[in-house]
Amino acid sequence: MVEVREIPLNQIRRPLPRANDPKKVAALMESIQEEGLREPIDVLEVEGQYYGFSGCHRYEAHQRLGKETISCRVRKAPRSVLQRHLA
Repeated sequence: MVEVREIPLNQIRRPLPRANDPKKVAALMESIQEEGLREPIDVLEVEGQYYGFSGCHRYEAHQRLGKETISCRVRKAPRSVLQRHLA
């Protein structure tokens, strides 16, 4: 079951660093300021910890706007699923 909830940015671990397109981040910042986040990011919840592997531009836009939380689609998963994402 997937649920959508607000999660503090500082509780989401992003183990796979990605280089974001600054123009895309800037456009998202503008959009988020005007109408909020349209599409939640996806996170895995493993043993009470949150891991994000997608939504990198939306995540960075929230960080740069000084937002404390971000809307997330949360999927609970065992550690084995996390390991596959890290492989």
